[in-house]
Amino acid sequence: MIELRQINDNTWEIPKHGEMKVPALIYASRKLLESVKGDLTLEQARNVACLKGIQRMAYVMPDAHQGYGFPIGGVAAFDLEEGIISPGGVGYDINCGVRLLRTDYMEKDVAAKRKELLTEIFKAVPAGVGKSGVTKLSQNVLKEILIKGAEWAVENGYGTKNDLQMTEEQGRMKEADWNHVSHRALERGLPQLGTLGAGNHFLEFQKVDKIYEKDAAKVFGIDAEGQVLVMIHCGSRGLGHQVASDYIQSMEDRFGIKGLPDRELINAPIQSPLGQQYYKSMCAAVNYAFANRQMIAHWVRDVFKKVLGSSQGMRQVYDVCHNVAKIEKHLVEGKDKDLCIHRKGATRSFGPGRIEIPEAYRAVGQPVIIPGSMGTASYLLVGTPEAEEKSFSSTAHGAGRLMSRHEALRRFRGEQIRDELAKKGIELQSTSWKGVAEEAAGAYKDVDEVVRVSHEVGIGRMVARVVPIGVMKG
Repeated sequence: MIELRQINDNTWEIPKHGEMKVPALIYASRKLLESVKGDLTLEQARNVACLKGIQRMAYVMPDAHQGYGFPIGGVAAFDLEEGIISPGGVGYDINCGVRLLRTDYMEKDVAAKRKELLTEIFKAVPAGVGKSGVTKLSQNVLKEILIKGAEWAVENGYGTKNDLQMTEEQGRMKEADWNHVSHRALERGLPQLGTLGAGNHFLEFQKVDKIYEKDAAKVFGIDAEGQVLVMIHCGSRGLGHQVASDYIQSMEDRFGIKGLPDRELINAPIQSPLGQQYYKSMCAAVNYAFANRQMIAHWVRDVFKKVLGSSQGMRQVYDVCHNVAKIEKHLVEGKDKDLCIHRKGATRSFGPGRIEIPEAYRAVGQPVIIPGSMGTASYLLVGTPEAEEKSFSSTAHGAGRLMSRHEALRRFRGEQIRDELAKKGIELQSTSWKGVAEEAAGAYKDVDEVVRVSHEVGIGRMVARVVPIGVMKG
C-alpha cells in the first residue's frame, strides 16, 4: 500500500521512506489520481525515487500511467558523477514527439477540401505497423542521418532552416554516435524514415478552438479562432525500439539486477562506458525521429500546395520531444548544476530566458504541445519559470492511457468511431480499424483535465485549445 500525503488539490507526495533517496511528487486532481490506483504508477514512482544519484524528487505528471520501469509521465534528474541512466526512464519510442505547423488558412478555406486533403496526405505519408517509407536509403546515408538529424533532411530539400530554429535541440543532438547502434537497429531504421507508424501516432489538421493568452499565441503564430493548424505525432520507429531493447539487455548482462526495486529499472552509471554508449545511441535515435518528422512536415506542405494552391505561411510553431534523456543545467539547493534529466512521456517546459529556447520565443517561454486522444482537443501551452522548481521544467505529454489496448478492443469498434467522428465534422482515415479501436478517446484520460491541472500547478500555462478537422491514423 502506497502512503500518499495530500499537499493541495493537485499535488500529492509519497514521503521518503525505506530505500527511497528522495520523496516522489505526483501532480494530479482526485479524478486523475483515481485513474492510476488500479495500476503500478505510484509504485513505479516510489521505485524511481530509490535510484542512485537522483536529485530533489521523483516527479509524476498529470497524464501519468504505468510504464516500463518508470511510469509514463515520469521525470527524474540524476547527478552526473554519481547518477545513473536508464532506458526504462526514456522509453522504447525514443523521441516520440509532436510537431505543430501554423497556416494562413481558416476553417472556411479548407472545409470543402477536408476529405481531399486527408486523402492526399494519406498517399504522401506512409503509415501503419512496419510500414516502409518512400525514401530508399543506403546504410551510409542512414548513419549520416543519425548524426545530423533534421539538419540532414533540410540539407536534402525537406523543409527550411527556420524549421530547425523552431525544433527542440535545433533538430540535432550533437552527442549522437552511430558506432554504438546495433546492426539490427540500423536494419529496422533503413526502410522506415518518413513514416508515421501506428499506435497513438497520428497526423491531424486542426482548427483553433479557443485562445487563452493572446500575446503568447501571437508570438507563436496563432492569430485567431478558426485558424487551421497541422499536428504531427510520431517518433523513431523500429530503430529507437531496438536501441532500447539492446541496451536493456546489455545493462542487465553487465550490471545485473541485484539491489534494484524493479528489474525494469535496469541502468548503468552515467559515466560508465556502457552508460555513455547508451546515451550516444539514444541521441542517434532522437536525431532519426527529428528527421522523420521533418520529412513528414515537408510532404504535408506539398499536399496543402497541391490541394489548396499554396503552402505560404505554413511556418513551424515548434517541435517537442518526449521520451528522452538530456544533460541540462538546473537549480539544486540554490546552485546551478548539470544533470541528466529523464523525461518519459513528459514535455520540456522551459520558462522565459532559457538559452535553449528559440530567440523569437525567449521572452515568452517555450511552446509546449500536448496532443489529446483521437477526436478530442489538443493544447498549446507555454513553459513557466515555476516549472523549474516544481518539475525540472517539465509537464504532461498527452492525455495518458486509461485502459489497455486489449480492453479498448473489447469495448470499441473502429468503424463506429469513424461514424461518430463524422457526425462531429471530423474526417478520419486509417490503415486499420483495429488500430482505431485501440486508440478510441474513451481509452484515454480527459485531456482537458490533464491540461487544467498542469495550468493550475504552474508547470505549463494554457495558450490555445485546438480541435481536429481531419485525422490520419496508422
